[in-house]
Amino acid sequence: MKIYIDNKSGSPIYDQIYSQIRAAIISGELAEDSALPSIRGLAHDLRISVITTRRAYDELEREGFIYTVAGKGCFVATRDTELLREESLRKIEEHISEIVRLAATGGISIDDISEMIRNELEENL
Repeated sequence: MKIYIDNKSGSPIYDQIYSQIRAAIISGELAEDSALPSIRGLAHDLRISVITTRRAYDELEREGFIYTVAGKGCFVATRDTELLREESLRKIEEHISEIVRLAATGGISIDDISEMIRNELEENL
């Protein structure tokens, strides 16, 4: 797995690291119990602060995506697929609420929204 930092992004560096590792775990690119790069090693490779890398790893551990073994490093945690599904559903509901709000203020019909969703799904699935 390669992590890319975009200095022009409005997203903090720790969040970019967190998001990329999280996405790799969810997609299965990083298998359960596989070792992550050491915090110091990743910081060195990305030419960033160890504190920034630690913050990303701490967030991943807090959310249950990774675990730490003292003296050995950080590893990908066993995925709770039901928990991941619930998190995805929650995020989708937030986006749907925003879509409904925008549709109401813009006078957009449910048929138009349904067609947009169908088109998006066909392009991306």
